[in-house]
Amino acid sequence: MFDVVTGGAGFIGSHLVDTLVAQGNEVLVIDSLCAGRLDTISRHIDDYKVRFVKADLLDDSWQEHLSGADRVFHLAADPDVKQSAINPDPTMQNNIVATYRVLEAMRMHRVPEIVFTSTSTVYGDAKVIPTPEDYAPLLPISVYGASKLACEALISSYCHSFGMKSWIYRFANIVGERSGHGVITDFIRKLRENPAELEILGDGRQAKSYLEVHECVAAMLFAMRSKDTVNIFNIGSEDWIDVKNIAEIVVDEMHLKNVNFRFTGGERGWVGDVPRMQLSIDRIKGRRWKPELGSKESVRMAVRDVLREKE
Repeated sequence: MFDVVTGGAGFIGSHLVDTLVAQGNEVLVIDSLCAGRLDTISRHIDDYKVRFVKADLLDDSWQEHLSGADRVFHLAADPDVKQSAINPDPTMQNNIVATYRVLEAMRMHRVPEIVFTSTSTVYGDAKVIPTPEDYAPLLPISVYGASKLACEALISSYCHSFGMKSWIYRFANIVGERSGHGVITDFIRKLRENPAELEILGDGRQAKSYLEVHECVAAMLFAMRSKDTVNIFNIGSEDWIDVKNIAEIVVDEMHLKNVNFRFTGGERGWVGDVPRMQLSIDRIKGRRWKPELGSKESVRMAVRDVLREKE
């Protein structure tokens, strides 16, 4: 199996590459390294198990490398929800336009399968929680969520128009080793700057589902047993945890005492923030996969991994 992974030097991408290499697959990583880190996959490159192409998907020269590929794992994206409300253009370019260019390259080189990492934010402020894959209408409240939903539509259209198959994964909050952004790394950074006080965006009651990255990758590969033209799965845990509880876990794992929590107020931490999110994972459970960890355990494990990396 010849797999191409865009964004393969990033957080989730590098863990996926680890697993694909362990399965004995031929792997090509395409990454601009604007967010990813080459050291996350350098051992595989040194062992000649991964080929690496440094390229921006908005540029040319990378497309020819898709020749002969069996599938593309398209993980490269601009993941910054908050920034997308300030300057939408990078999100539009790096998500929608880049995905279109990947699909066009696949069409030209007859690559039959694409795996796409989408997001729970396509559901917007869902009225049904846990939220199933067939929830409607899909009304994102962030530019980021809208861009991912647009990518889903593009992928569906290419699959039906050009005989491709796709697996679209709507993620909860994925956390763990190598993560470079998100609430955990944000809290750790703030507490190292000021161990006496922690600023928490919103009222601290925002509650969301969290899943450890290794379980996420396992779910992605497991769900590929489904062989419809377009396969959509939620991937997350079966519970949720609020922001204040996450802050308490970070403080505990950093062995800090008497930390004052300062809340900025409001039910949303930022423009586009969804204050309550838990995905229904009944569809993937019906195919006999479910996570071994809940949100609290995933968060605590992730905090320990991030702290160990930053020592």
